Amino acid sequence: MTLLNLFALISFAFVTSVTPGPNNLMLLASGANFGFRRTLPHMFGISAGMALLLACVLGGLGELFVRFPQLQLLLRISGVGYLLWLSWKILRTPPRSMQTDNDSARPFTWWQAVLFQFVNPKSWIMAITAVSSFTLSGEAYRLSGLALVLVFSVVNLPSVTVWAGFGTLLQQFLSSAARQVWFNRIMATLTALT
Repeated sequence: MTLLNLFALISFAFVTSVTPGPNNLMLLASGANFGFRRTLPHMFGISAGMALLLACVLGGLGELFVRFPQLQLLLRISGVGYLLWLSWKILRTPPRSMQTDNDSARPFTWWQAVLFQFVNPKSWIMAITAVSSFTLSGEAYRLSGLALVLVFSVVNLPSVTVWAGFGTLLQQFLSSAARQVWFNRIMATLTALT
């Protein structure tokens, strides 16, 4: 992989990781509702899940969509259904002042964030595009694939951390229950629209 290709890969990983999408909107909402520390497993899960998804696509999982187009439809339906369910959960998150230990409102766990990458349409687009655009053919495939996973792992975590951090900063603005309710409504709507 040339230095120019590596720079292009780093740029691609950064732009696709930092731009709005289901992961980043949920991190924004989680940071605002639960704080930065409680959102850490979600952030690390996104990065680990993205690395795992990339490894699976590198191993040929993306080829299944070419051979069986109905799987792509199934992924879309699953992804939309899950995003709508997550939107509903964000919408139903009570303001911090009304949350209790028994409350069902909790930030994503590490495993939930890892598994979410496999139904997140943006993650699939990122993975398939990255593998098809930045891997080399022949003997260099494995090494370029490893470089791809490593670059995404290094670039993705700081990129998504920005969104959780911004959500945490919003906590001061969201000091009233009414503002928190409106914020959650907006986040739920944006998540559903993605």
